[in-house]
Amino acid sequence: MNTLTTHYRDATDRLEQADWLVPTLARFLFAAILLMYFWVSGLTKLGNGFAGIFSPSTGAYAQIFPRVMETVGYDTDQLALWQKLLVLTGTWAEFVLPLLIVVGLLTRLAAFGMIGFVALQTLTDLYGHGAWGDSKVLGAWFDRFADGMIMDQRALWIFLLLVIVIKGAGPISFDRALRPAD
Repeated sequence: MNTLTTHYRDATDRLEQADWLVPTLARFLFAAILLMYFWVSGLTKLGNGFAGIFSPSTGAYAQIFPRVMETVGYDTDQLALWQKLLVLTGTWAEFVLPLLIVVGLLTRLAAFGMIGFVALQTLTDLYGHGAWGDSKVLGAWFDRFADGMIMDQRALWIFLLLVIVIKGAGPISFDRALRPAD
Protein backbone atom coordinates (compact mmCIF):
# COMPACT_ATOMS: atom_id res chain seq x y z
CA MET A 1 0.00 0.00 0.00
CA ASN A 2 2.88 2.35 0.81
CA THR A 3 4.35 1.77 -2.67
CA LEU A 4 1.00 2.63 -4.28
CA THR A 5 0.70 5.93 -2.39
CA THR A 6 4.33 6.79 -3.23
CA HIS A 7 3.69 6.25 -6.97
CA TYR A 8 0.48 8.25 -6.75
CA ARG A 9 2.25 11.11 -4.95
CA ASP A 10 5.09 11.10 -7.52
CA ALA A 11 2.64 11.26 -10.41
CA THR A 12 0.60 14.08 -8.87
CA ASP A 13 3.76 16.01 -7.98
CA ARG A 14 4.81 15.88 -11.65
CA LEU A 15 1.39 17.13 -12.72
CA GLU A 16 1.56 20.02 -10.28
CA GLN A 17 4.88 21.06 -11.82
CA ALA A 18 3.39 21.13 -15.34
CA ASP A 19 2.41 24.81 -15.14
CA TRP A 20 2.45 25.06 -18.92
CA LEU A 21 -0.26 22.43 -19.41
CA VAL A 22 -3.42 24.13 -18.09
CA PRO A 23 -3.12 27.49 -19.88
CA THR A 24 -2.00 25.84 -23.11
CA LEU A 25 -4.93 23.42 -23.05
CA ALA A 26 -7.33 26.23 -22.14
CA ARG A 27 -6.27 28.25 -25.20
CA PHE A 28 -6.39 25.15 -27.41
CA LEU A 29 -9.91 24.31 -26.22
CA PHE A 30 -11.02 27.91 -26.69
CA ALA A 31 -9.76 27.74 -30.29
CA ALA A 32 -11.33 24.31 -30.90
CA ILE A 33 -14.72 25.11 -29.36
CA LEU A 34 -15.38 28.86 -29.43
CA LEU A 35 -13.14 30.62 -31.98
CA MET A 36 -15.28 29.86 -35.03
CA TYR A 37 -18.51 30.38 -33.06
CA PHE A 38 -17.54 33.98 -32.33
CA TRP A 39 -16.02 34.63 -35.77
CA VAL A 40 -19.09 33.37 -37.62
CA SER A 41 -21.28 35.41 -35.28
CA GLY A 42 -19.13 38.45 -36.06
CA LEU A 43 -19.42 37.82 -39.80
CA THR A 44 -23.22 37.99 -39.53
CA LYS A 45 -22.86 41.52 -38.18
CA LEU A 46 -20.68 42.97 -40.95
CA GLY A 47 -22.22 45.32 -43.50
CA ASN A 48 -21.62 45.10 -47.26
CA GLY A 49 -18.14 45.19 -48.77
CA PHE A 50 -14.91 46.21 -47.11
CA ALA A 51 -16.57 49.22 -45.48
CA GLY A 52 -18.90 46.78 -43.73
CA ILE A 53 -16.38 46.47 -40.93
CA PHE A 54 -17.13 50.12 -40.13
CA SER A 55 -20.84 49.94 -40.94
CA PRO A 56 -22.50 46.93 -39.30
CA SER A 57 -25.54 45.32 -40.89
CA THR A 58 -29.09 45.94 -39.74
CA GLY A 59 -28.98 42.36 -38.45
CA ALA A 60 -26.16 43.32 -36.09
CA TYR A 61 -28.36 45.94 -34.47
CA ALA A 62 -31.27 43.49 -34.36
CA GLN A 63 -29.10 40.87 -32.65
CA ILE A 64 -27.76 43.25 -30.02
CA PHE A 65 -30.79 45.52 -29.52
CA PRO A 66 -33.74 43.34 -30.60
CA ARG A 67 -36.50 45.19 -28.75
CA VAL A 68 -35.20 48.64 -29.62
CA MET A 69 -34.90 47.73 -33.31
CA GLU A 70 -38.46 46.44 -33.33
CA THR A 71 -39.62 49.68 -31.72
CA VAL A 72 -37.88 51.88 -34.34
CA GLY A 73 -39.06 49.73 -37.25
CA TYR A 74 -35.50 48.46 -37.93
CA ASP A 75 -34.37 51.96 -38.88
CA THR A 76 -30.80 52.25 -37.58
CA ASP A 77 -30.81 56.00 -38.17
CA GLN A 78 -33.10 56.33 -35.15
CA LEU A 79 -30.58 54.77 -32.79
CA ALA A 80 -28.42 56.81 -30.44
CA LEU A 81 -24.69 57.22 -31.04
CA TRP A 82 -23.85 55.06 -28.01
CA GLN A 83 -25.93 52.21 -29.45
CA LYS A 84 -24.15 52.46 -32.79
CA LEU A 85 -20.76 52.50 -31.07
CA LEU A 86 -21.69 49.52 -28.92
CA VAL A 87 -22.70 47.48 -31.97
CA LEU A 88 -19.53 48.50 -33.82
CA THR A 89 -17.18 47.68 -30.94
CA GLY A 90 -19.10 44.49 -30.15
CA THR A 91 -18.68 43.37 -33.74
CA TRP A 92 -14.95 44.08 -33.67
CA ALA A 93 -14.64 42.34 -30.29
CA GLU A 94 -15.99 39.11 -31.79
CA PHE A 95 -12.97 39.03 -34.11
CA VAL A 96 -10.18 40.67 -32.11
CA LEU A 97 -10.58 39.18 -28.63
CA PRO A 98 -10.74 35.51 -29.73
CA LEU A 99 -7.77 36.05 -32.06
CA LEU A 100 -5.72 37.57 -29.23
CA ILE A 101 -6.53 34.59 -26.99
CA VAL A 102 -5.62 32.02 -29.62
CA VAL A 103 -2.27 33.60 -30.52
CA GLY A 104 -1.57 34.40 -26.87
CA LEU A 105 -1.15 38.18 -27.11
CA LEU A 106 -2.50 40.32 -24.27
CA THR A 107 -4.18 37.06 -23.37
CA ARG A 108 -5.35 37.80 -19.84
CA LEU A 109 -6.86 41.12 -20.91
CA ALA A 110 -8.52 39.52 -23.95
CA ALA A 111 -9.96 36.69 -21.85
CA PHE A 112 -11.26 39.19 -19.31
CA GLY A 113 -12.83 41.14 -22.19
CA MET A 114 -14.43 37.94 -23.48
CA ILE A 115 -15.94 37.31 -20.04
CA GLY A 116 -17.57 40.74 -20.27
CA PHE A 117 -18.66 39.98 -23.82
CA VAL A 118 -20.25 36.67 -22.80
CA ALA A 119 -21.99 38.40 -19.88
CA LEU A 120 -23.49 41.02 -22.22
CA GLN A 121 -24.37 38.33 -24.76
CA THR A 122 -26.15 36.37 -22.03
CA LEU A 123 -28.10 39.40 -20.80
CA THR A 124 -29.13 40.16 -24.39
CA ASP A 125 -30.28 36.57 -24.88
CA LEU A 126 -32.17 36.54 -21.59
CA TYR A 127 -33.92 39.88 -21.79
CA GLY A 128 -33.64 41.09 -25.38
CA HIS A 129 -34.50 37.82 -27.07
CA GLY A 130 -36.77 36.50 -24.29
CA ALA A 131 -34.79 33.41 -23.33
CA TRP A 132 -35.53 34.14 -19.67
CA GLY A 133 -38.93 32.49 -20.03
CA ASP A 134 -37.72 29.46 -21.99
CA SER A 135 -36.58 26.82 -19.51
CA LYS A 136 -35.10 24.61 -22.28
CA VAL A 137 -32.78 27.41 -23.44
CA LEU A 138 -32.10 28.78 -19.96
CA GLY A 139 -31.44 25.41 -18.38
CA ALA A 140 -30.78 24.90 -14.69
CA TRP A 141 -27.82 23.96 -12.58
CA PHE A 142 -27.82 20.82 -10.48
CA ASP A 143 -30.34 19.11 -12.73
CA ARG A 144 -29.64 15.97 -14.69
CA PHE A 145 -29.40 17.73 -18.08
CA ALA A 146 -26.19 19.31 -19.38
CA ASP A 147 -27.69 20.95 -22.44
CA GLY A 148 -28.92 24.30 -21.11
CA MET A 149 -27.70 26.89 -23.63
CA ILE A 150 -27.40 29.65 -21.05
CA MET A 151 -26.75 28.25 -17.58
CA ASP A 152 -24.66 25.25 -18.57
CA GLN A 153 -22.74 26.34 -21.66
CA ARG A 154 -22.02 29.91 -20.63
CA ALA A 155 -20.80 28.81 -17.19
CA LEU A 156 -18.28 26.50 -18.86
CA TRP A 157 -17.23 29.23 -21.30
CA ILE A 158 -16.62 31.66 -18.45
CA PHE A 159 -14.74 29.04 -16.45
CA LEU A 160 -12.48 28.35 -19.45
CA LEU A 161 -11.85 32.09 -19.82
CA LEU A 162 -11.19 32.47 -16.08
CA VAL A 163 -8.50 29.79 -16.32
CA ILE A 164 -6.80 31.95 -18.96
CA VAL A 165 -7.22 35.14 -16.90
CA ILE A 166 -5.68 33.45 -13.85
CA LYS A 167 -3.00 31.26 -15.46
CA GLY A 168 -2.11 33.42 -18.47
CA ALA A 169 -1.30 32.23 -21.97
CA GLY A 170 1.32 29.61 -21.22
CA PRO A 171 4.71 29.14 -22.85
CA ILE A 172 3.57 28.88 -26.48
CA SER A 173 2.39 32.46 -26.84
CA PHE A 174 3.37 35.94 -27.87
CA ASP A 175 2.93 37.01 -24.25
CA ARG A 176 5.76 34.67 -23.23
CA ALA A 177 7.93 35.61 -26.23
CA LEU A 178 7.56 39.33 -25.51
CA ARG A 179 8.23 38.99 -21.77
CA PRO A 180 11.60 40.37 -20.74
CA ALA A 181 14.17 37.76 -19.76
CA ASP A 182 14.53 37.26 -16.02
